[in-house]
Order: sequence, then C-alpha cells, then structure tokens
Amino acid sequence: MANIRDVAKEAGVSVASVSRYLNKKGYISEDTKLKIRKAIDKLEYIPNQVARSLTTKQTNFIGLIVPDITNPFFPELARAVEDIALSYGYTVVLCNSDEKSEKEIHYIDTLKQKYVAGFIVTTNQLRASHYEDLNVPLVALDRMIHESIPTVSSNNVDGACMGTNHLLDSGCEKIVFMRGPKGLGPADDRLAGFLKAVEGKNVQTHIVESPFHFGESEKIAKKFLTEIEGVDGIFASTDVSAAGALKAAHSLGISVPDQLQIMGFDGISLGGMLTPGLTTVAQDIYKMGALATRILIKIIEEIELDERVIQVPVELVERGTTRSVHR
Repeated sequence: MANIRDVAKEAGVSVASVSRYLNKKGYISEDTKLKIRKAIDKLEYIPNQVARSLTTKQTNFIGLIVPDITNPFFPELARAVEDIALSYGYTVVLCNSDEKSEKEIHYIDTLKQKYVAGFIVTTNQLRASHYEDLNVPLVALDRMIHESIPTVSSNNVDGACMGTNHLLDSGCEKIVFMRGPKGLGPADDRLAGFLKAVEGKNVQTHIVESPFHFGESEKIAKKFLTEIEGVDGIFASTDVSAAGALKAAHSLGISVPDQLQIMGFDGISLGGMLTPGLTTVAQDIYKMGALATRILIKIIEEIELDERVIQVPVELVERGTTRSVHR
C-alpha cells in the first residue's frame, strides 16, 4: 500500500508539499497540486485519516445537528448538505437532538473530541454564547443563533405574508393561524408575517400554538374546528402541521377546499403526495442546505466569505387545498 513518501517521490515534490496538499494548509502552486493529484490517482493512495487527525487536530467530518429527523423537512435539508459535502471530500455525521439541549451538547462534545471539521446547526436549544465558544467552524441553517454566526435561512416574514394574502384573495374570512412553538425563530417570524398581512383587513383571526408534529397538529386542528364556528381558512406554520389539519378536516367531514382552505409552509415533497395536494409557501430546501455547506467549507478552508447572512427567497405553490383566484 502506497504511503505519503511514495506519493512525494512519484510527484517529484517534497513530503511537506504532499502534507500541505492533503491537509489543505499552506500555499501550493496549481502545478504542484496537479502533480500530487496525478500521483495519488496513479498509486491509488488513501490517506490515513486517523493519523491526519492526530497531526492536524481536524478530520473531514462535518456534524449536522437537526431537531427532529421525523419531520420530512430535515431529511430533505440533510440530503443537500450530504451531496455538497461529499463533492468537496467531506463526510456528514447526522445528529438528531429531539429539541433537547442535553442531546445537542452530547453530540457537540463527542464530535469535537473526534476533531470534527465543523458544524451545521438547524437547532438553537443552547445559549448563543455556547455556540460562539466552540472554537470550531459553525453555520446556522434555517434558524438564526446569533448575528455573529453565519446563517442561511428563508425569508419567513415575507413568505407568511404571501401565504396569508393568497388565503384572503381566495375569499377566506375566518382564518386560524397554527403557529409553531413560541421562541422559535422561524415560527415567530411566520406569525409576524401573518399578522402583518391581516392588519387592517376585514377578516377574523385566531392564533393557536401547535408543535411541528403531524399527530399533535391533527388533534389541535380537530379541536378548534369543532369549537370555533365558521372557520374557512387555516394557515399552518409547516407543511407537517398543515397535513395534520387536512386529516382533521377529512375526519370531520369538512370539504377541502370548498368549505375550508388550507395553506402550509416549507415546500416538502410530501405536500404534493397528499389528496388534495397541499398549497404551500415553498422554501428552496436544497439550495438552503447547499449554501450552508459551501459556507462552512469556506470557513474550514479559511476562504473569505462574501456574505455571512443569506436569506433564500420563497415562492407560493398552488395546489388543491385552496381555491385559486386564477381559476
């Protein structure tokens, strides 16, 4: 099996140059890089990751921490992170925190001990200072942690305004907004967008807190649809909650969209598989994950960032749970 000295000899360069190339540390000319790449390919050299990590205190592993792997939004996000990371030679370690701070701390501490190259975090259970003190490259995805930490998210306020206006234009006069957990950035922003859109409009509104969970959302929707008379519109903060509301309406014999219109937020693939298909404010989930990964790799490889906070635009996707104003 070839070793680093064999690669150096084949490429006609020093062992130190090969080491700098492998560890992505220090300057190497493009000509030297090409010679080393050719030597590695010819010799089928495989770097010893354990030895490298002991020397550089860094591996090619990226930790991705998500709050709930059962929510389809996060696997779709993870797919983008994995695709882009792999194309740059990094491996993703997926960690599910269940929205529990102790689990998040466990994953962070464990991966730091394994010399993880960096983290992409879609949770914010810990204090901002805890993340800032990690001394490991970090990018926040979907949820902002602190303005000092690079962040990729959607424009949740504008998206909620867009979705609400569609319900209003479609004739809804009594709308229930199923907001997410209080204190959660995207949920709070989507509520702000909803309130902004209905301000001054001739519409009755009810705000109900609901977790981003299908079963719980179904129970909550069934309860308010039974207790609040005349609800003709529901805007759920996530597609998962909207799917729960759709099932609740079906179980109560409420026709969608004739008697009740439902709007979601996220744009997960599941929305197009429902019957009727879910109208939603769609985030570009893949683009968000890809951008966050590229930013993290730039930080790891000490490349200057052009932007530290990116908001990805959203779009309205009309399907069967609303009555289109264009039909």
